[in-house]
Amino acid sequence: MKNTITVTTIVNRPLVLVWETWNDPHHIVHWNFASDDWHSPSALNDFVEGGSFAYEMAAKDNSASFVFGGRYTQIIDHERISYTMADGRMVSTEFTKLPSGVKIETTFEAEETHSIIEQQQGWQAILDHFKEYTESLNEID
Repeated sequence: MKNTITVTTIVNRPLVLVWETWNDPHHIVHWNFASDDWHSPSALNDFVEGGSFAYEMAAKDNSASFVFGGRYTQIIDHERISYTMADGRMVSTEFTKLPSGVKIETTFEAEETHSIIEQQQGWQAILDHFKEYTESLNEID
């Protein structure tokens, strides 16, 4: 059985805005990176069950890049997104509406190359960038 890792945050914005910012490629390129020396130059997202996504992640100095991608296995509108990454690992993200915003909890199967701590820190950093970006938006953006 594979180890799983969970990362979580609370975004102080309405669920509709959080959902849109999570899934719209126009927004994804603004938050999908773990550190400030990386960025996400492009994002493609066929956001339907069975659809695929591909988010480019690259070092700003052009020293490295890769595509983070997968295929959606379940989408429950404004509640849950599950997918299988290109390497076969499973991921599920839950969106829970709270009085002050939205709790996001992502659980993913760990890979073998990096330590559990490194993976948790990297995915949490991306989630933290998502929170920061989304909270910087007005509801009409």
